[in-house]
Amino acid sequence: MDQYRVVGNPIKHSKSPQIHQQFAASTQQDIEYSAQLVAEDDFEQFVHDFFAKGGKGLNITVPFKQRAFAMAQHPSTVASMAQAANTLWCNEAGELCADNTDGVGMVRDIMLNLGGHLAGRRILVLGAGGAVRGVLALVMAQRPALLVIANRTPSKAQQLVESMHYLGRVKTCSFAELEGPFDWVINGTAASLTGDLPPLPDGLLAPQARTYDMMYGAEPTVFSRWARAQGAVVADDGLGMLVEQAAESFAIWRGVRPNTRQVLSWLRQQL
Repeated sequence: MDQYRVVGNPIKHSKSPQIHQQFAASTQQDIEYSAQLVAEDDFEQFVHDFFAKGGKGLNITVPFKQRAFAMAQHPSTVASMAQAANTLWCNEAGELCADNTDGVGMVRDIMLNLGGHLAGRRILVLGAGGAVRGVLALVMAQRPALLVIANRTPSKAQQLVESMHYLGRVKTCSFAELEGPFDWVINGTAASLTGDLPPLPDGLLAPQARTYDMMYGAEPTVFSRWARAQGAVVADDGLGMLVEQAAESFAIWRGVRPNTRQVLSWLRQQL
């Protein structure tokens, strides 16, 4: 049976095994997929050993995505732009390949599952960490009218943009310097995990504005509650992004794209 893993630290919370098991059942694929906790010092050795023993594919999560990219002999264009990878496999020559499906996962969720549009919109992205790094290229590919990245430490946002110079005109600022209105606010900070919402000013949301939290939970996240209080017409979370990025990885590995809507509906009921 072909072996797949999701690798991270921590990893106990991961829903990837449930998602991929559902994908495998719906597409008649005979695979085994499980979560693997790896010590931070052992990551590269684990990846090497996994594929040396015949493993077929790895999903990579915090804190290893940039290290996964650095290992790859054949990174995709998207992974190269993000300088981070969440999907690894070996080609027929045994060389390590890498992709980053986070951005396409989020954009597919917004556009296909949620009926949203990013083209021509004024978009604010909160945060400048790995979660944001993985999605910026795909967001800019939708040709928004404006993209602003705000971070608690604005120099980190500026460094991110400079390292991804191909993005074009992207503005950066601190939370205190923010001025709206925006049609979309996308949260890429860990605020919804920690409960520590960034100090966002009032008046950021345009009429009919929508928000998207890359995090998710059984209840509305702290960011989604803020968005509703500020007048957002729709405040979505990132559960669909999780499912869609997983489907992209599955398609890379198995050559078939699973139906995500059924799995997303099922997973939502499990929260």
